[in-house]
Amino acid sequence: MDEQLTPVEERGAGLDRRAELCEFLRSRRARLKPEDVGLPDYGRHRRVPGLRREELAQLAGVSVAYYTRLEQGNGRNVSAEVLDAIARALRLTDAEHAHLTHLAKPKQHKKKPAARTQQVRPALGQLLDALDGVPAYVVGRRSDILAWNRMAAAVFGDWGTLPAQERNWARLVFLEPDYRELFVEWDRKAADVVAFLRMDAGCHPDDPRLSALVGELSVKSPEFRRLWATHDVKEKNHGVKRLHHPLVGALTLSFETFRLVDDAEQSLITYHAEPDSPSAEALRLLASWGRDATRAGAEGLAETGGAS
Repeated sequence: MDEQLTPVEERGAGLDRRAELCEFLRSRRARLKPEDVGLPDYGRHRRVPGLRREELAQLAGVSVAYYTRLEQGNGRNVSAEVLDAIARALRLTDAEHAHLTHLAKPKQHKKKPAARTQQVRPALGQLLDALDGVPAYVVGRRSDILAWNRMAAAVFGDWGTLPAQERNWARLVFLEPDYRELFVEWDRKAADVVAFLRMDAGCHPDDPRLSALVGELSVKSPEFRRLWATHDVKEKNHGVKRLHHPLVGALTLSFETFRLVDDAEQSLITYHAEPDSPSAEALRLLASWGRDATRAGAEGLAETGGAS
């Protein structure tokens, strides 16, 4: 049965932080078995998968009543030490630990205009243009693509032809069929995008634009709805992407993510190929074609669904 949207997600008025905290903790408990954490399993029938609340409370060194209140979103003034203990008991990753902290102890931010548009510093835009032969772009809140160079357009498609609101990785990955063909491991790319949005939601649960995006994608994409329900969060600062480009065929590119020191909500992403590899030659070929490659690549994605 498909997961149901919450009223908050349907309205696009912001995500319910208490519900997010509850579901996140439940999902992390569900993935652990008693034997995973050194507890005896007496073979009794379990109504729900994973650890029981009392088992998790025992591991974290807190009372069952206290943990229950926290999981229900009522853990007011919870200490960092208690959250650390719960994170250790649940075997959380660093990204998951940070997400738990954001949900349980939200920072008080000064209210900003809801429709605030992120801006890329002119010098950073100049840097993108100077990275000749290196596909690079800047991504911001909600997986919005804020700026890019001509090599990024040649590899991923000319985002300049799209309305600003559609320059968003989540929209592209889940709503544009061409990108299913472009990314060889589309499932992995899709999971990474959703995990990024989950992290963003933990930091900004009151963002109506993020909630509206989640609601729209949940309605239009069963894959997004399924992945969103897992409550997985993670950060990928580097890795490898395999692409099937409509002009040059197979591309294997390593990526690096650089979070901006003066604006932690923006990151510079660069891609490069192993020296003297077929992918490096393919990038050189795309670079030599210049704007023709960008235009032809965008047309190829649109007309052939990414097939070469």
